[in-house]
Amino acid sequence: MIDLHTHSLFSDGVLLPTELVRRAEYKGYRAIAITDHVDQSNLDFVVPRIAELAESLNKVMGIKTIPGVEITHVPPVYIAELAIRARSLGAKLVVVHGETIVEPVPSGTDHYAVSAEIDILAHPGLIDPNDVEIAAKRGIFLEISARKGHSLTNGHVAKLALEMGAKLVLDTDAHEPSDLITIEHAVAIAKGAGLDQDRISMMFTNSEQIIQRVT
Repeated sequence: MIDLHTHSLFSDGVLLPTELVRRAEYKGYRAIAITDHVDQSNLDFVVPRIAELAESLNKVMGIKTIPGVEITHVPPVYIAELAIRARSLGAKLVVVHGETIVEPVPSGTDHYAVSAEIDILAHPGLIDPNDVEIAAKRGIFLEISARKGHSLTNGHVAKLALEMGAKLVLDTDAHEPSDLITIEHAVAIAKGAGLDQDRISMMFTNSEQIIQRVT
């Protein structure tokens, strides 16, 4: 299992980053990205600490730890700027908190996100087909979410991604230990989104490609 969207107590998760990584390793994960929620107020605090920890853990653990961020609920016009700043501070993976239907995410977030230098648009909700097309052209991955609530629009995201040629990944958006899943559970979630086995295998390959690209 490769999980590119998780949270520690540096945002709204419940675990220290090291414990999050260890629990993922115990669960059978091969790689995990720690992508705590950031905006202008905490970016320069969170990113360097996670980057330093990841470098340390990768020297001694069998699981690969990727330092990242999830740009969350910011006015959309600031997304591109924050993505650049996050990378300059050590984030290897930039995720944007998309327009999930269960939170009041600012309108326009999906569009500004796929126009910025990011890697993954998380749980993009009822994303517009034009934005899916932009994501496909720019190589930005759209997320199939294992998280309750965010997962309600997985079918919509999967359908448009297949139609427009956008690439998909599946992540947990884990906030606590029980959110971490097995590969079998991931497959079941993907099937529930309407993906067949070939598409599911391709989706997991996409996660592998991201790991290779950022490490």
